[in-house]
Amino acid sequence: MRIKNKAAIAVAFLFGALMLIPLLWMIGTAFTETSFKMRIIPNTPFTLDNFKEVFTMIPLGQYYLNTIVIVVLTFSIQFVIITLGGYALARGDFYGEKLVMAIIFMQLIIPNDVLIVPNYLTMVDLKMVDTKLAIMLPFLGSAMGLFLLRQQFKTMPAALTDAARIDGASTMRIIWQIYVPNAKTAYLAFAMISVSYHWNNFLWPLIVTNSVSKRPLTVGLAVFAKSTETALLWGDICACAFVICAPLLILFFIFQKQFINSFASSGIK
Repeated sequence: MRIKNKAAIAVAFLFGALMLIPLLWMIGTAFTETSFKMRIIPNTPFTLDNFKEVFTMIPLGQYYLNTIVIVVLTFSIQFVIITLGGYALARGDFYGEKLVMAIIFMQLIIPNDVLIVPNYLTMVDLKMVDTKLAIMLPFLGSAMGLFLLRQQFKTMPAALTDAARIDGASTMRIIWQIYVPNAKTAYLAFAMISVSYHWNNFLWPLIVTNSVSKRPLTVGLAVFAKSTETALLWGDICACAFVICAPLLILFFIFQKQFINSFASSGIK
């Protein structure tokens, strides 16, 4: 049995090392002199010139600000919606509850890319194309978040609600002072999903935005890479990609233990 465990660990370590190769190559290329050839092991001196060129060639600060605004506002609104909706689905007793849950499950099954055309036509009708709100609007109601919070709230004893009501607490006070503090793991798990998805989201922002002032980082990187495609400036492209990936990597390494525990306790696999 121990041999099998060691073999499984060795295989997992091997696959993990293979998955790290593109990341390590990107970091190595970003901090070395620009080359017209792709090399797994850079053979040029260490430099920060690639980052200086990136910040002068494209409005990376504007892209960063747009992305942060989109990610923060989207998660903030999702937080409120999934909290109220999750409580209603977990503790509410209303007509059509099963139909609502069926719709939520359907939303979980349907990929977001399938809804791009109807979502875009809706944005056109609302005259919201090329706005940050258009990027956020289709994702403000998260089926994953609703289901996750419903399951988390259902694990809490209903006696907590009854006791709070006897003490004169309102529904909103019960939600924000009892249920929300006891669902930290579920919120952290959903935050990881939401922030990483919207930070890296590319296709929908590419379709719904046209101007530089509205582009997030992913679209800005794609436009920059396309503009340098003939020259293949891999150092500049990798430097830009590293600047985009760095915040998520840093957050993951800082909160790695909390992330893993939140996913494990929330039942996400």
